[in-house]
Parts: sequence; C-alpha cells; structure tokens
Amino acid sequence: MAMSEHAPESTTELTVSWHRSIAEVDRDEWNALALELQTPFLEWDWLNQLEVSGSISADNGWIPVHLTVRYAHHLVAAAPLYVKTHSMGEFVFDFAWADVAEQLGLDYYPKLVGMSPATPSVGYRFLIAPGYHESELTVTVLDLIEQFCRSNRLNGTSFLFPDSRWAAGIEQAGYTAWHHQSYLWTNPGFRSFDDYLAGFTKNQRRNIRRERESVTQAGITLRCVRGEDAPHHWFSLMYDFYEKTNDQFGPWAAKYLDRPFFEGLAEVCRDRILFVCGFESGSSDPMAMSFLVYKNDHLVGRYWGTERYVDNLHFCACYYEPIEWAIINDVRTFDPGAGSPHKIRRGFRAVQNVSLHRFSDPRMRAVMEHNIARINAYETRQIEELNAMLPLKD
Repeated sequence: MAMSEHAPESTTELTVSWHRSIAEVDRDEWNALALELQTPFLEWDWLNQLEVSGSISADNGWIPVHLTVRYAHHLVAAAPLYVKTHSMGEFVFDFAWADVAEQLGLDYYPKLVGMSPATPSVGYRFLIAPGYHESELTVTVLDLIEQFCRSNRLNGTSFLFPDSRWAAGIEQAGYTAWHHQSYLWTNPGFRSFDDYLAGFTKNQRRNIRRERESVTQAGITLRCVRGEDAPHHWFSLMYDFYEKTNDQFGPWAAKYLDRPFFEGLAEVCRDRILFVCGFESGSSDPMAMSFLVYKNDHLVGRYWGTERYVDNLHFCACYYEPIEWAIINDVRTFDPGAGSPHKIRRGFRAVQNVSLHRFSDPRMRAVMEHNIARINAYETRQIEELNAMLPLKD
C-alpha cells in the first residue's frame, strides 16, 4: 500500500470514518495533508468556516460527509465530500444532465460532490499523507466512495474543479471528464506593471491606462491591504459589498455565503486574504472592495462590490490592482474567478478545466459517454475563439 516501512499490508488494516462536519477531524491532522497543496480552499480553517457560519449546511442543500482513512491511528487519506440535493453553488452547470435523468424516469439527486463549496477554483483532490503510495490510496478512497453511494442510494459522484494532474488519474479509474472554460493570468516574470502593459497592442495599452486614470480622476484611490493589516470590521463590510453585488442579479445571483462566514475569516484566515480597497478623499473605510485569496505564488479573485457605480472601478479593483500586486509579490498565476469574457481584454487567457463524473445508473453513464466527445470539442472551440480575441502583440 505504501512506501514507508509502516505501510499497511491490506485495506483491513485501515480505519475508515465518515464525518458529518469537518470539525470532527483534528485541525492539525487535516492540515498536515492540506497545507502542502497549491490551493488554500481545502485547508481545515476555510472548510470549517463555511460550515460553522451556516453557509454550507444540510439546510442549504450541502450535507458534509467527509471521508478519513487511518493507518495505525495516523491520518493517511482524506476527502472533503458533500451530499447534494441540488446543483446550486457548484459552478458546474449540470442541469442538462438532470434533465436527461428526468426524461429517463431517473432521480438525479441526491448526489455526492467533491469540491470546496461555492468556490470555482481549480485544485480539488484527495488529501494523501506524505510517504504513502498515492495511487493505491486514491483507488481505495474511490472504492469507499462507490460503496458509500450504493449503501446510501446516491445517484452519482462528481469531482469539481479538480487539480489537473490528479484528474487524469481519476479519469483512468472510470470517471468521465467533462471540459469547461475558465480564465487564468500567468506572470512570465514581469518586474513592473509597465512590463505587463508592454505585451498589449498599442490601442489596448492606451485603453488600460485610460481606465486606470478615469478612476483616479473620479477621486478614488485604490490600495491593496493584506488581511493581517485590515481592520476587523472590514470583513463584515466585505459581506455588505458581496450582498449588494448579488442583489443586482436577482434570480441569477450567486449568493451562497452568510455574514458570519466573512466575519469569521477575520479570526482564522487573515493570512490568506487580500483586499483591494477604493477610498474617497478623507474616508478611512473603503467605498469599494474586492476580496482575493492567495497562497504561495497563486492568487484567486472571489468577490467584489461598491457603494456606487464608478466607471472602470470594477476593472481596476478586480484585475489591474491585483495584477500589479501579483507582480510586486512574485505571484505566478492569478485566477480571476468565474465571469464574462471582458477578462480577455485584460490579458487573462481562456483555459480548460474539467469536472469528473460517474453516474450510478448505467443508462446515464451511456448517455454521457456517447455525447461527451462532441460536448468537449465544442468547449475547445470556444476557448480557441476567446483566445483569438486577446489584444496582445503576439
């Protein structure tokens, strides 16, 4: 099973547990597996804050069923998992598959989902302890998940926004990969914002400069503030902005988090958070904020909001200022979050991510396997067409 001298000889030597909250798992044990990952969204504090805040709960259609595997009392594998009674908050829009199930007279829900809830950021994977054979433990966890789904009559399993290398192994284990499009900015070694601008066409360089200048001319000063340096009440203020932004979208809003989630981050995740704040003259509190999460050399944009509309403020607070901060702080990649193709105009490339699916019913598996190549080919064409619009000199 494992490469260490303490390797179990068979799965009978493993102790398997299913947990109805991440709080049932020791924080330090979980983080011993999670802190080495590129993503911050599988760390114990983030997942626990989602749950204790009430944002992610059975009442909201997310039932935690986290899996842990121990050998000789040591945590050797773990998987954050949720039973879902709907598809909201996943950002992988599988409603077409739910419609197929209905046409076949099948139930689509409940289903099992592996992801960091309400977080469309690539990086999900099983957590495996160093020194243990990852591929064999991964197969063991997949077998346990399949047994759990059969015992609880769940209609399928999906892993959303998985780490790309990990996803390749899961696909080989019998899961179907469904391709999706997202955005990513990559820093090739810029030393200044002017280096970033130099890659654009002349017209787009001028447009970006004008957009930044227009915010300054409107009397707004932008400043990046790390979570450790932010006043405590800014975390609650960020919820106000988050709520106001979502209110603009009515039934299409993506409001899945409660105020206690943001307020609690002030206690447990300050070292992962970056605020980009817009200040009016004489004000000590921002009139606009964007909320980003960073770890090592990776930055992820999550939420934003403003008290009033200011032309180009969104582009500056969510893209230009974070990019400049990323350059200064040697960040290599910046995921700006889900959203519109206006990111292309700011130098974010369209990139592919996948979701991994295994339906319990063989008819659903057959429908997906028969159609997925055509669906994925369409997504590939869309990515190519978006990147053809990049306003870069090359």
